[in-house]
Amino acid sequence: MNNQLADSRPLEVLLVEDNLNDVQLMRHGFTTSKLLLNLHHVGDGEQCLNFLRKQGQYFNAPTPDLILLDLNMPRMGGREVLMEMLADDNLSHLPVVVLTASAQDRETFQMYKLRCSSYIVKPIDFDQFLQVIGTIANYWFTVVVLPPSVERAKGHAGA
Repeated sequence: MNNQLADSRPLEVLLVEDNLNDVQLMRHGFTTSKLLLNLHHVGDGEQCLNFLRKQGQYFNAPTPDLILLDLNMPRMGGREVLMEMLADDNLSHLPVVVLTASAQDRETFQMYKLRCSSYIVKPIDFDQFLQVIGTIANYWFTVVVLPPSVERAKGHAGA
């Protein structure tokens, strides 16, 4: 395993998704990945930003190693979340995988301009959906070297 993080503690994943069927599929998909991780769920962009900023009921929330972000949600969608994250030095380093039903070129281009790390169209087929989740887990947690927390990165700046 290339990612030292996976060897030191459970991985923290934040799923930002308003469709409870997709949430259950994600939970099932990550369970089959055999990785030690905590999957946290919020239902909209406002809750996502509160979680990331540790505000309100999320005051004790862990900083996620990876965010899985739906685009079309009530109150605040994924586009707005990415804009807020990009403008916040404490959040802009976090990897974000956009998971959405939209395969439009313009939408994809816009999300990459907002610095999403990956853009994945949700498969409709159950088995394909589980395969995509397994691929996400394998790639992000066994291949990619994830960024350190802002606090850890600042602590090593002078080293």
